[in-house]
Amino acid sequence: MITITIDNKIIQAEEGKNILQVAKENGIHIPTFCHLDGVHDTFSCRICVVEIVGSKKLAPACNQKIYDGMVIHTASPDVLSARRNIVNLLISNGQHDCMSCEANGDCSLQSAAYDLGIHMPAFKMESLPEQIIDDSSVMITRDNRKCILCNKCVTVCSDLVGNKVLSVGYRGSSSEVICDYNDGMGESSCVQCGNCVQVCPTGALVSKKSVGKGRAWDITKVRTTCPYCGVGCQMYLHMKGDDIVGISAVEGTKANDGRLCVKGRYGYDFVRSNDRLKTPLIKENGVFREASWEEALTLILDKMNAIKKESGPDAFAGLSSARCTNEENYIFQKMMRAAIGTNNVDHCARLCHASTVAGLATTLGSGAMTNTIDEVKDSDLYFIIGSNTTETHPVIGMNVRQGLNKGAKLIVAEPREIPLAKQADLFLQIKPGTNIPLLNGMMHVIIKEDLLDKEYVNSRTEGFEELKEVVKEYTPEVVARICGIDSNDLVKAAKMYATAPTASILYAMGVTQHSSGTEGVMSVSNMALLCGNIGKYACGVNPLRGQNNVQGACDMGALPTDFPGYQKVANPDVIKKFEKAWGVSLSDKKGLTATEMFEAILEKEIRCLYIMGENPMVSDPDSNHVEHSLKECEFVVVQDIFMTETAQLADVVLPATSFAEKNGTFTNTERRVQLVNAAMKPIGDTRLDYEILIDVMKGLGYENSFTNSAEILEEIASVTPSYGGMSIDKIQEDGIQWPCLDKDHPGTPILHTEKFSRGEKAIFKPATYRPAEEQPDEEYPFIFTTGRILYHYHTRTMTGKVDGLNKLSGHSYVEMNPEDAANLGIAQGEIVEVSSRRGKVNVEAHVTDTIEKGVLFMPFHFEDGKANLLTNAALDPIAKIPELKVCAATVKKN
Repeated sequence: MITITIDNKIIQAEEGKNILQVAKENGIHIPTFCHLDGVHDTFSCRICVVEIVGSKKLAPACNQKIYDGMVIHTASPDVLSARRNIVNLLISNGQHDCMSCEANGDCSLQSAAYDLGIHMPAFKMESLPEQIIDDSSVMITRDNRKCILCNKCVTVCSDLVGNKVLSVGYRGSSSEVICDYNDGMGESSCVQCGNCVQVCPTGALVSKKSVGKGRAWDITKVRTTCPYCGVGCQMYLHMKGDDIVGISAVEGTKANDGRLCVKGRYGYDFVRSNDRLKTPLIKENGVFREASWEEALTLILDKMNAIKKESGPDAFAGLSSARCTNEENYIFQKMMRAAIGTNNVDHCARLCHASTVAGLATTLGSGAMTNTIDEVKDSDLYFIIGSNTTETHPVIGMNVRQGLNKGAKLIVAEPREIPLAKQADLFLQIKPGTNIPLLNGMMHVIIKEDLLDKEYVNSRTEGFEELKEVVKEYTPEVVARICGIDSNDLVKAAKMYATAPTASILYAMGVTQHSSGTEGVMSVSNMALLCGNIGKYACGVNPLRGQNNVQGACDMGALPTDFPGYQKVANPDVIKKFEKAWGVSLSDKKGLTATEMFEAILEKEIRCLYIMGENPMVSDPDSNHVEHSLKECEFVVVQDIFMTETAQLADVVLPATSFAEKNGTFTNTERRVQLVNAAMKPIGDTRLDYEILIDVMKGLGYENSFTNSAEILEEIASVTPSYGGMSIDKIQEDGIQWPCLDKDHPGTPILHTEKFSRGEKAIFKPATYRPAEEQPDEEYPFIFTTGRILYHYHTRTMTGKVDGLNKLSGHSYVEMNPEDAANLGIAQGEIVEVSSRRGKVNVEAHVTDTIEKGVLFMPFHFEDGKANLLTNAALDPIAKIPELKVCAATVKKN
């Protein structure tokens, strides 16, 4: 620490910081237009100049490092004169009509002019260059007449987001910010994330959705957690009364540090959609009618109590929700277990990361992301397999691109040429369903070339000899034939991964959604252990969870084999613990998984299905089978915010609240428990999910005393060791990563640093290659695979209500290779029929060389052209996850 003086205030400060940082930390305002915290400064605006005693010239505070004894004046006559000149030049060199500008009241240039007493520009330009407003983007308007060339948008786009769309074009007085090769923003490679809008200090970049919705002084900001993917971005809801009129990212946070994707920033229209469920509905003679809460709950309870009396608790099954809070998921599984008496409870993790939970729990002892989102940007090498990271987890994709900007290496193993593949040092375009041979082949090379971390393997693992024996058969030549890649590329990939100082593996459902998904996850773990890349900073095995609270729903025990905290229902001590905590006898019988429930309905084992916030009619494989099961089920209750495809088949539909109307917590993909804060009153006659469930439990004879979500979190902490230290007060700022064992525990950013959750050592669990259950044949000659896209989320229950997102991508499609299209006489944009053994759909053909010959890809989000009508329900025998990523299909012209 050193001593400096700013404006006659003596300050102790950390050596190496710049003047702007120290001033900000000590509440001293220095204006700036171009500065971005944590990013190199462009020094382009010069508005932050200060006077340093002993120096002959003014210095930019953002670039001047402090030194012991430094004396600084931030508002001397020379400083103020310089700033006035800068501001006068800027407002004279553009069209800044504050009264009509959307940034009025939230403009750094306006604030600086006001502070400096500038009412009119001091200079008059003879003529200003004609600059046309760019209105081509769906989400953003650009008005270069208001641009002050601070470069913040360029810096954010290039250095923090990594898209590199924006740059400064032309020279001298003609300079302006352009998109790509001076394209319109809507025709450029811009993904419309809006991060440029957030940092713009003037009204040069504005969000179209916020135009005319309120000025800065009309707006109240409420911090909460994004309801979309598992990144858990922190955001402010901009509220004007009870309406959301905009969203901005919270800066300086661990999960997203001031960045959002297009869905997080602009996908909020669903909250106020006219399609929101606003009152309970009861189906009579195949038609829904409105009902009161009393009537709906009475019907539900009469039916549930009768079924329980006649058939017992195991005649019930429940699907909890990865989109609801931890507290709501906790109450849901408690309802199923304590009020009904069954372990037949599950949720959509069964369809995405059940194999992660099973696989990593086996090898490491904990089925969760080992490291943090923030440290991803510091890795020396990324191995991305089975994840389209920049589209499905865009902010984590931004961290990867930051790392690439710093010189990190990238290996991508994917069936499609995803956006990151274009930036990869090595792209392995593997055949769908061949992850295990690829990983075994890489480990074969690592062992053969003696590149493994022997000290780590000897001291921290067991089972190496078995692994060595299995992978010896997977030579580069063998693997190349199976995977459809070059054997030399396999060798190169293995050497790159094994020799990197730090290496992070990122994977998602391209690894998990297979009949061998659990073994695929364990193979990922094997390779990380082999090279000593677990328990270290910027390394790890990092499964990217698909939904906002899928990690939390698992943590809360919305699983048929696990109480909260992954405490097993088959363990007598666990049963006794929860019987004491809940005051009721509990079942130790393993429950049915989500994928088993629908078959059990057809076999008349399940008579009542209670679904909270899930839409299996679109998300589950073999949709025709799901539909048949729901229609056959004696009594179906759906609790949701919209009349989903699943809700349409229910007997009773209960209207719940959205994330913007509730308090509670979500747990993101890095195990970080973060707050969800209500910003508005519940719409119509909707009710909070946990309040509905508590009323149902009461009607079933089980009383709870909870009055708010904070009280539920207290009970969660009391019975869940990994959440033992969690409380609303403790997670206020940046949340806490579990395990957090008690009130004094700081949380755990990196797992397995000293010992593994399963014990002192991790274990290698080698796997042999098993082809997907369904292979192409003469009748169905293509491999069919599915995935997600940037502009939509899950079954589009929410994003499908957002006009802008639908304009960017509003319909289903199938991607196919140009050679396949030519052979079948199929042209770009033509409607084609795609079929499998389970059904057929009509969709638009997207002919692209990003996909290999013989492979078809469809996004699974859309009801029109429903991909999951085609997918195979074959199950992983361990995790019971369906093989959504591979089946046999064919395509033909209509």
